[in-house]
Amino acid sequence: MAKYQDAVCRLCRREGAKLFLKGTRCYSEKCAISRREYAPGQHGQGRIKLSDYGLQLREKQKLKRIYCVLERQFRRYFKIAEKSKGVTGEVLLQLLERRLDNVIQRAGFAPSGAEARQMVAHRHVKVNGRTVDIPSYSVKIGDSIKVVGKEKTIKHIKDNIERTKDKGSPKWMEADLNNLEAKIIKLPAREDIGFPIQEQLIVELYSK
Repeated sequence: MAKYQDAVCRLCRREGAKLFLKGTRCYSEKCAISRREYAPGQHGQGRIKLSDYGLQLREKQKLKRIYCVLERQFRRYFKIAEKSKGVTGEVLLQLLERRLDNVIQRAGFAPSGAEARQMVAHRHVKVNGRTVDIPSYSVKIGDSIKVVGKEKTIKHIKDNIERTKDKGSPKWMEADLNNLEAKIIKLPAREDIGFPIQEQLIVELYSK
Protein backbone atom coordinates (compact mmCIF):
# COMPACT_ATOMS: atom_id res chain seq x y z
CA MET A 1 0.00 0.00 0.00
CA ALA A 2 1.39 3.42 -0.94
CA LYS A 3 2.21 5.65 2.01
CA TYR A 4 3.57 9.17 2.49
CA GLN A 5 6.85 8.80 4.40
CA ASP A 6 8.34 12.31 4.52
CA ALA A 7 8.02 14.86 7.34
CA VAL A 8 4.28 15.51 7.79
CA CYS A 9 4.80 18.87 9.51
CA ARG A 10 5.90 20.24 6.14
CA LEU A 11 2.46 19.40 4.76
CA CYS A 12 0.69 21.56 7.36
CA ARG A 13 3.09 24.43 6.69
CA ARG A 14 2.59 24.04 2.93
CA GLU A 15 -1.18 24.28 3.27
CA GLY A 16 -1.00 27.09 5.82
CA ALA A 17 -3.30 25.26 8.25
CA LYS A 18 -3.00 22.83 11.15
CA LEU A 19 -4.11 19.45 9.75
CA PHE A 20 -3.37 17.40 12.90
CA LEU A 21 -1.09 14.96 11.10
CA LYS A 22 1.51 14.54 13.86
CA GLY A 23 -0.68 13.27 16.66
CA THR A 24 -0.40 14.78 20.14
CA ARG A 25 2.51 16.98 19.03
CA CYS A 26 -0.03 19.09 17.10
CA TYR A 27 -1.67 20.05 20.40
CA SER A 28 1.57 21.27 21.99
CA GLU A 29 3.81 24.31 21.60
CA LYS A 30 6.18 22.15 19.56
CA CYS A 31 3.80 22.23 16.57
CA ALA A 32 5.82 23.35 13.54
CA ILE A 33 3.15 25.61 12.04
CA SER A 34 2.81 27.44 15.37
CA ARG A 35 6.51 28.28 15.27
CA ARG A 36 6.92 28.87 11.52
CA GLU A 37 3.75 30.09 9.86
CA TYR A 38 5.10 30.01 6.32
CA ALA A 39 5.59 27.41 3.62
CA PRO A 40 8.69 25.18 3.78
CA GLY A 41 11.60 25.53 1.38
CA GLN A 42 13.93 28.25 0.16
CA HIS A 43 11.13 30.51 -1.07
CA GLY A 44 8.63 29.69 1.64
CA GLN A 45 8.56 33.21 3.07
CA GLY A 46 8.08 34.89 -0.29
CA ARG A 47 4.74 36.21 -1.49
CA ILE A 48 3.50 33.99 -4.30
CA LYS A 49 0.21 34.77 -5.98
CA LEU A 50 -1.47 31.54 -7.03
CA SER A 51 -3.38 31.13 -10.27
CA ASP A 52 -6.94 29.77 -10.26
CA TYR A 53 -5.52 26.32 -10.99
CA GLY A 54 -3.01 26.72 -8.15
CA LEU A 55 -5.79 27.55 -5.68
CA GLN A 56 -7.83 24.56 -6.82
CA LEU A 57 -4.81 22.24 -6.58
CA ARG A 58 -3.89 23.42 -3.08
CA GLU A 59 -7.46 22.85 -1.86
CA LYS A 60 -7.46 19.33 -3.25
CA GLN A 61 -4.08 18.55 -1.68
CA LYS A 62 -5.25 19.90 1.68
CA LEU A 63 -8.34 17.67 1.66
CA LYS A 64 -6.35 14.58 0.66
CA ARG A 65 -3.92 15.16 3.50
CA ILE A 66 -6.62 15.74 6.11
CA TYR A 67 -8.17 12.35 5.35
CA CYS A 68 -4.90 10.50 4.62
CA VAL A 69 -5.84 9.35 1.11
CA LEU A 70 -3.73 9.32 -2.04
CA GLU A 71 -4.68 10.46 -5.51
CA ARG A 72 -6.21 7.28 -6.95
CA GLN A 73 -8.47 6.72 -3.95
CA PHE A 74 -9.41 10.40 -3.79
CA ARG A 75 -10.35 10.41 -7.48
CA ARG A 76 -12.53 7.34 -6.88
CA TYR A 77 -14.35 9.15 -4.08
CA PHE A 78 -14.93 12.11 -6.40
CA LYS A 79 -16.42 9.90 -9.12
CA ILE A 80 -18.82 8.36 -6.59
CA ALA A 81 -19.82 11.83 -5.36
CA GLU A 82 -20.29 13.05 -8.93
CA LYS A 83 -22.75 10.23 -9.68
CA SER A 84 -24.65 10.60 -6.40
CA LYS A 85 -27.67 12.78 -5.71
CA GLY A 86 -26.95 16.09 -4.04
CA VAL A 87 -24.20 18.69 -4.31
CA THR A 88 -21.02 16.95 -5.52
CA GLY A 89 -18.65 18.79 -3.18
CA GLU A 90 -20.75 18.16 -0.09
CA VAL A 91 -21.24 14.49 -0.97
CA LEU A 92 -17.46 14.16 -1.41
CA LEU A 93 -16.86 15.57 2.07
CA GLN A 94 -19.49 13.27 3.53
CA LEU A 95 -17.91 10.19 1.94
CA LEU A 96 -14.51 11.10 3.37
CA GLU A 97 -15.94 11.96 6.77
CA ARG A 98 -17.63 8.53 6.99
CA ARG A 99 -14.34 6.62 6.65
CA LEU A 100 -13.77 4.39 9.68
CA ASP A 101 -10.29 5.75 10.37
CA ASN A 102 -11.70 9.29 10.34
CA VAL A 103 -14.48 8.25 12.75
CA ILE A 104 -11.85 6.91 15.16
CA GLN A 105 -9.96 10.19 15.01
CA ARG A 106 -13.02 12.44 15.21
CA ALA A 107 -14.40 10.50 18.19
CA GLY A 108 -11.18 11.27 20.05
CA PHE A 109 -9.66 7.77 20.21
CA ALA A 110 -6.67 8.73 18.05
CA PRO A 111 -4.90 12.11 17.78
CA SER A 112 -4.13 11.80 14.06
CA GLY A 113 -5.43 10.13 10.92
CA ALA A 114 -2.28 8.03 10.61
CA GLU A 115 -2.65 6.60 14.13
CA ALA A 116 -6.37 5.97 13.58
CA ARG A 117 -5.56 4.14 10.34
CA GLN A 118 -3.02 2.01 12.20
CA MET A 119 -5.53 1.15 14.93
CA VAL A 120 -8.00 -0.10 12.33
CA ALA A 121 -5.38 -2.02 10.34
CA HIS A 122 -4.11 -3.70 13.53
CA ARG A 123 -7.63 -4.97 14.27
CA HIS A 124 -8.28 -2.83 17.35
CA VAL A 125 -11.68 -1.65 16.08
CA LYS A 126 -15.02 -3.43 16.05
CA VAL A 127 -18.12 -2.26 14.16
CA ASN A 128 -21.38 -3.72 15.42
CA GLY A 129 -19.42 -6.38 17.30
CA ARG A 130 -17.36 -7.51 14.30
CA THR A 131 -13.68 -6.71 13.78
CA VAL A 132 -13.09 -4.40 10.81
CA ASP A 133 -9.52 -3.85 9.57
CA ILE A 134 -10.29 -1.71 6.52
CA PRO A 135 -9.58 2.00 7.22
CA SER A 136 -11.77 3.10 4.29
CA TYR A 137 -14.82 1.21 5.60
CA SER A 138 -17.81 3.56 5.35
CA VAL A 139 -19.95 3.81 8.48
CA LYS A 140 -23.72 4.29 8.37
CA ILE A 141 -26.45 5.47 10.73
CA GLY A 142 -26.83 3.16 13.71
CA ASP A 143 -23.34 1.68 13.51
CA SER A 144 -21.69 1.07 16.88
CA ILE A 145 -17.89 1.39 16.97
CA LYS A 146 -15.74 0.07 19.80
CA VAL A 147 -11.98 0.15 20.32
CA VAL A 148 -10.46 -3.00 21.81
CA GLY A 149 -6.98 -4.23 22.62
CA LYS A 150 -4.57 -5.36 25.29
CA GLU A 151 -3.99 -3.36 28.47
CA LYS A 152 -0.98 -1.51 27.04
CA THR A 153 -2.92 -0.50 23.92
CA ILE A 154 -5.93 0.70 25.92
CA LYS A 155 -3.68 2.75 28.22
CA HIS A 156 -2.06 4.44 25.21
CA ILE A 157 -5.47 5.28 23.73
CA LYS A 158 -6.73 6.71 27.03
CA ASP A 159 -3.57 8.81 27.32
CA ASN A 160 -4.32 10.21 23.85
CA ILE A 161 -7.91 10.97 24.88
CA GLU A 162 -6.68 12.89 27.92
CA ARG A 163 -4.36 15.04 25.78
CA THR A 164 -6.99 15.83 23.13
CA LYS A 165 -10.20 15.86 25.20
CA ASP A 166 -10.77 19.59 24.65
CA LYS A 167 -11.23 19.04 20.91
CA GLY A 168 -14.60 17.28 21.36
CA SER A 169 -16.46 15.07 18.91
CA PRO A 170 -18.83 16.04 16.05
CA LYS A 171 -22.62 16.19 16.43
CA TRP A 172 -23.24 13.28 14.08
CA MET A 173 -21.88 10.75 16.56
CA GLU A 174 -22.15 9.97 20.25
CA ALA A 175 -18.76 9.21 21.78
CA ASP A 176 -18.34 7.41 25.10
CA LEU A 177 -14.68 8.06 25.85
CA ASN A 178 -14.69 6.08 29.09
CA ASN A 179 -15.81 2.88 27.38
CA LEU A 180 -14.03 3.64 24.07
CA GLU A 181 -17.27 3.45 22.13
CA ALA A 182 -19.01 5.64 19.56
CA LYS A 183 -22.35 5.44 17.80
CA ILE A 184 -23.32 7.04 14.49
CA ILE A 185 -26.60 8.89 15.08
CA LYS A 186 -26.84 10.67 11.71
CA LEU A 187 -24.84 11.27 8.55
CA PRO A 188 -22.34 14.13 8.69
CA ALA A 189 -23.60 17.46 7.34
CA ARG A 190 -21.54 20.17 5.66
CA GLU A 191 -21.35 22.22 8.85
CA ASP A 192 -19.89 19.24 10.72
CA ILE A 193 -16.63 19.38 8.78
CA GLY A 194 -14.10 20.77 11.21
CA PHE A 195 -11.70 22.22 8.63
CA PRO A 196 -11.92 25.30 6.39
CA ILE A 197 -12.42 23.57 3.04
CA GLN A 198 -13.64 25.18 -0.19
CA GLU A 199 -14.92 22.04 -1.87
CA GLN A 200 -16.23 23.93 -4.91
CA LEU A 201 -12.63 24.59 -5.96
CA ILE A 202 -12.02 20.83 -6.03
CA VAL A 203 -15.14 20.26 -8.11
CA GLU A 204 -13.96 22.91 -10.57
CA LEU A 205 -10.53 21.25 -10.75
CA TYR A 206 -11.89 17.81 -11.66
CA SER A 207 -14.51 19.26 -14.00
CA LYS A 208 -11.92 20.61 -16.45
